[in-house]
Amino acid sequence: MKIKRIAIVGAGTAGWLAANHFGVELSAENDVEITVIESKDVPTIGVGEGSVPYLINALKKFGISEAELLYSCDTTFKQGIKFVNWSDNSIKNEDYYHPFDIPYPSGFDMSPYWVAHGQPRPFGDVGIQARICELGLAPKRKSSAEYEGALTYAYHFDALKFAQLLAKNAKERFKVLHEFITVVGARRSANGNITHLVTSDDTELAFDFYVDCSGFSSILIDKVLQVPFVSKADQLLTDTVLVQQLAINEADEIPPYTTATAHSAGWIWDIPLTTRRGTGFVYSSKHMSDDEAIKEYANYLGIEKEHFFPRKIPMKIGYRQKSWSKNCVALGLAQGFVEPLEATSILATDFSAELLARNFPRDFTDFDIVAPYYNKVLTHVWESVVDFIKLHYCISDRNDSQFWLDNKNEAFISEQLKERLAKFAINTPKKSDFFSQFDLFNDKNFLYVLYGMKFNTRPAKISLHEVEHCKMLLRSNDKLVSGAAKELLSHKEWLSGLRTAMDKSLIKPTEALRA
Repeated sequence: MKIKRIAIVGAGTAGWLAANHFGVELSAENDVEITVIESKDVPTIGVGEGSVPYLINALKKFGISEAELLYSCDTTFKQGIKFVNWSDNSIKNEDYYHPFDIPYPSGFDMSPYWVAHGQPRPFGDVGIQARICELGLAPKRKSSAEYEGALTYAYHFDALKFAQLLAKNAKERFKVLHEFITVVGARRSANGNITHLVTSDDTELAFDFYVDCSGFSSILIDKVLQVPFVSKADQLLTDTVLVQQLAINEADEIPPYTTATAHSAGWIWDIPLTTRRGTGFVYSSKHMSDDEAIKEYANYLGIEKEHFFPRKIPMKIGYRQKSWSKNCVALGLAQGFVEPLEATSILATDFSAELLARNFPRDFTDFDIVAPYYNKVLTHVWESVVDFIKLHYCISDRNDSQFWLDNKNEAFISEQLKERLAKFAINTPKKSDFFSQFDLFNDKNFLYVLYGMKFNTRPAKISLHEVEHCKMLLRSNDKLVSGAAKELLSHKEWLSGLRTAMDKSLIKPTEALRA
């Protein structure tokens, strides 16, 4: 039987990303109808405000104007993450960056040189983006075309406004239907497939295929299909987050990066938008009480604890044993979550939605072929993401609290990560160490984190020619950085210029980028 009616249960970022991916991939299927079902009774989490460059591929494919994204979602540019206090600051407080540029100047791998000769020069200096971030410069020139820049970038945005932009595009461009209905359950056939959604007023709605984007409640994949959850709470110890938004002053600068500041039981994110800061205090409830967390969070923000009432969100760390079960696929928080470090949530959601849309079954008889493949890929994705996030904790030399000591316990580090760390103690990471195309984080990501925290790799002998070549590349980078302020506007100035241009009603979004 041909699949003609698709229901996406949940209208947050995950639901509307799925709707747009389906809209692109199924555009030639004239008889396929896509419906996003939104509950007015269930608020979205709405705190995932950072992205990675991978998202740009989807936005271009969806046909969304970058200028409209920047203007309508309070968007700023993100050129990476600045990590503060992730090393033992009793010795020396050294911040480091995980930028988006590739740590191979002119394609040349300088990591063996840095291990042998580079310290104490920051590893981020093998590229230029970390220093561009410190200078507060935008990654695009005034003349840059949409989704193109002098440097690689992603975005910070208001998650709720971003979902609204995705919804607008899906409905107008791809004719996706949008219904406000509260789904509380589902009916199943004898073979286990979902046949009908059950609503809060006992109405039953029939579709052929169901996408569960209902967040942590996981209405279909968990409560109806009862797919087991693979917990990773023993590997990633943070399980709670407090969130608070703060207005910014007009005179404040807007950093072109996310700040991740470590504390005794986790870390704090600080994300700058054009209108406010989005902040979150991530911690392990086994290592810090709620009262202690609120006190430390208030101190970070400069707010009196007695007048501070942040929103608390428990985090269920792990993923579904199967993302695809019967005629249902879980996406977003319903599929899995591994805490907000490195913007993994929206990355995994975008990747999963795109993979589903590109492998979408046209008939029920296709399930046995595509579902096992999809589940195999997603299991690898989640395991590798867990490893990359764990990397940040287990290689830190902080020992000032039980939280950081517990993160070094090898019993709770995966065998694959232990094998990689053992290898990286001998040789610097190479592309060939990451042999799956489904490793969302690879050698360049590991390099920045490993050597940002001064991971100890055995120095290799390199030729005099390689040494001189590396020195030449570093001098070239230094020259680029010294002249960057003449080539690039400040981040805030660039964004203000776009907003001024967009406010002129006769200017189209694509023209505003050059105005």
